[in-house]
Amino acid sequence: MRGLRTIPVFLDICKDMEEVCPDVTFLQYVNPMAMNTWAINKASKIKTVGLCHSVQGTAEVLAEDIGVPINEINYLCAGINHMAFYLKFERNGEDLYPKIRKVAEAKSYARGYRELANHVRYEVFKRTGYFVTESSEHFSEYVPWFIKQNRPDLLEEFEIPVDEYITRCEIQIAEWEADKAALERGELNESYERSQEYGSLIIHSLETGTPRVVYGNVANHGLIDNLPDGCCVEVPVLVDKNGLQPTHIGSMPPQLAAMQQTNINVQSLVVEAALTRKREHIYHAAMLDPHTAAELSLDQIWSLVDELITAHGDMLPEYQ
Repeated sequence: MRGLRTIPVFLDICKDMEEVCPDVTFLQYVNPMAMNTWAINKASKIKTVGLCHSVQGTAEVLAEDIGVPINEINYLCAGINHMAFYLKFERNGEDLYPKIRKVAEAKSYARGYRELANHVRYEVFKRTGYFVTESSEHFSEYVPWFIKQNRPDLLEEFEIPVDEYITRCEIQIAEWEADKAALERGELNESYERSQEYGSLIIHSLETGTPRVVYGNVANHGLIDNLPDGCCVEVPVLVDKNGLQPTHIGSMPPQLAAMQQTNINVQSLVVEAALTRKREHIYHAAMLDPHTAAELSLDQIWSLVDELITAHGDMLPEYQ
């Protein structure tokens, strides 16, 4: 639903950009990242790249967990946004996955963002052999295994905070209001340093020609061989005066490609619904969502979609 209400706004922006600045590169930070970027690539001539911080952020978390400085680590990561995996995690040619495996077995890893537990993605690592980029509380929403209405014990075992994103937003809004009040009183003292975000670095490389590698979400045209052509993938991207040049990865490990495909199915149907305005594809997307399908019958899914469309009102365009 977030994709359905966001994609039309983006396409309106892109239409203006095609008239005013058709040669620019659109740096896109908005979720649902893969759906938005896929729709822009399919329906607009504007060059775009979707940007997230989960690849570089999780690399720092892993480095801390295994006690190796992040500036000594070389990694290769690929997949789809919020479901990309580190295909290599090395120091001077040494595979660091054995160290990660020891941390996983001992459960000696640190807690994550806002001290949230990291059990889910270490569990997925143990089952698949590769570490996923997205946080445990968010990744658990993309798969059918952890959040189940009839298994509250799983929520306790993996320490999954249901509705965490709502709580996060409430905390952030309160922080912003406090900062606003402090600013009005002249008491806001902030210091600034470069963040993990790629946006300013991309602009610098495009303008100066300084070569850099960032991780970006781009159309899969010959990048990951065993994911669908045209879907949105997250891969290393070289940036310099020539623009953004994505890296060919080859094939993902088959278990990872299969897991990613379950979410690509949903993304493709949301994009189809947004671009064709055919209401039927909203139901199809919800049918194929791994978490929804694990919990609800077809009648329940249909009713849920109807209720959501009604609740959105004029936030959505008309659907056939």
